[in-house]
Amino acid sequence: MIGQLIVEGLAIGACYGLFAIAFVIIYKTSDVINFAQGEMAMLSTFVAYHILTFYHYPFWLAFILTMVFAVLLGIVVEFAFLRPAKEPSVLGLIVITLGAEMLLMGLAGWKWGAEQKAFQFPMSFQVTHEPIKGVIINDWAIGVFVTTAILMVVLYLFFKYTRLGVAMKATQQNKNAAKIMGIRVERVFSFAWGLSSLLGAVAAMFFAARATLDPNYMMEPFLRAFAAAVLGGLMSIPGVVIGGELFGLIENFFGYMWPEWKPIVAFLVIIVVLCIRPSGLFAKHYVKKV
Repeated sequence: MIGQLIVEGLAIGACYGLFAIAFVIIYKTSDVINFAQGEMAMLSTFVAYHILTFYHYPFWLAFILTMVFAVLLGIVVEFAFLRPAKEPSVLGLIVITLGAEMLLMGLAGWKWGAEQKAFQFPMSFQVTHEPIKGVIINDWAIGVFVTTAILMVVLYLFFKYTRLGVAMKATQQNKNAAKIMGIRVERVFSFAWGLSSLLGAVAAMFFAARATLDPNYMMEPFLRAFAAAVLGGLMSIPGVVIGGELFGLIENFFGYMWPEWKPIVAFLVIIVVLCIRPSGLFAKHYVKKV
């Protein structure tokens, strides 16, 4: 039983970590916490659902089209909501992303309704494997592990060794200095939001396959992924994935031993980490000089 709880906790934790990477992409570039991340991912998943249900395209073609939509959605949200703001405060940016969240949720409810829908996903819970006697793992969990590992490595290498990745980190540390050095900050912001939206859409499809699809279905995964990001550190891609794994294990064991406490685990994790180590367990704390 303990082995099974660990496997299931690591699987859902990898999904939290995958979604938490989307927070890191934007935060590493612009110091913005995007509270519309869940609804952007939800809207992209509804687009995939629409393509699969009404046009009957193969899943992987629908997936590619959805990724294109997700990138464009991220760019549009940044261009239409964030860019017009003139020297906004942190609170102002939070309010802007909350407004975008409400708008996207209302748009999804208007277009597809509030009824719960089943999302077609090629990686099934019914197809199981038993690598260790007494421990069962399904195709969905294997897909989450593989996808998260690949994206984590690719993004780590991207930020460390590519010019665009270094430009994104430079923009986050000092936007004015980045402009002086010839970095096109607006394009960097647009790229970051598009990439973040794409990663969020990938994670949201895994969440939709695990539950049902409706305009509110990403609210709880958003909170848990945000807790995982805070736990691991919002400046570290490997850190947020490890934080997601830790959070998945904590949540799974709480859900087994004390089910009534499971819904508040995310809040407790955020409060404890912010009190003890605000930068997270795996992120380096640094001070900006002004």
